[in-house]
Amino acid sequence: MNYVHPVRDTDQIAEMKKYLQRKSERDYMLFVTGINSGLRISDLLPLRVKDAKKTYFDLREQKTRKQKRIEMTPGLRRELKKYVDGREDDEYLFKSREGLNKPISRSMAYKILREAADYVGLDGVGTHTLRKTFGYHFYKRHKDVALLMEIFNHSDEKITLRYIGVNQDSMDRAMKDFKI
Repeated sequence: MNYVHPVRDTDQIAEMKKYLQRKSERDYMLFVTGINSGLRISDLLPLRVKDAKKTYFDLREQKTRKQKRIEMTPGLRRELKKYVDGREDDEYLFKSREGLNKPISRSMAYKILREAADYVGLDGVGTHTLRKTFGYHFYKRHKDVALLMEIFNHSDEKITLRYIGVNQDSMDRAMKDFKI
């Protein structure tokens, strides 16, 4: 599996949002929900309309099997409210066009994100980029690695910093400034 990166540049995030919004409301909402919640793709895809009608996501993580409650940002709540208006509670939030009521597949989510990343000229993007982008910008804003570690269920701060690419940023800066 290839290593994927967060989207660090907020202008690129905005361009990806615009691209996805023009393409598909569902694809746009997948991106927006992912970068504003920090949920893994395996926890995003099973969400249903009823899950988006609350002010938080309440779920059992697929990977860790831990129960988790994530408060939605006010902006995400507004976007989701518009998105789910008039839809049935049992409908999947990111519904596939195939079948009666199935979520999109992980591979379809990857394809959606790769297409948007290609549009803005980004490499190293995959489904995990959503979670890493959330983590990177959360850390940059709050500088609270302990809280982010808790959100991600990581066991060590070093793991969290490496995971969101902050250590990579530091190494890149150090190498740019290095000369003998």
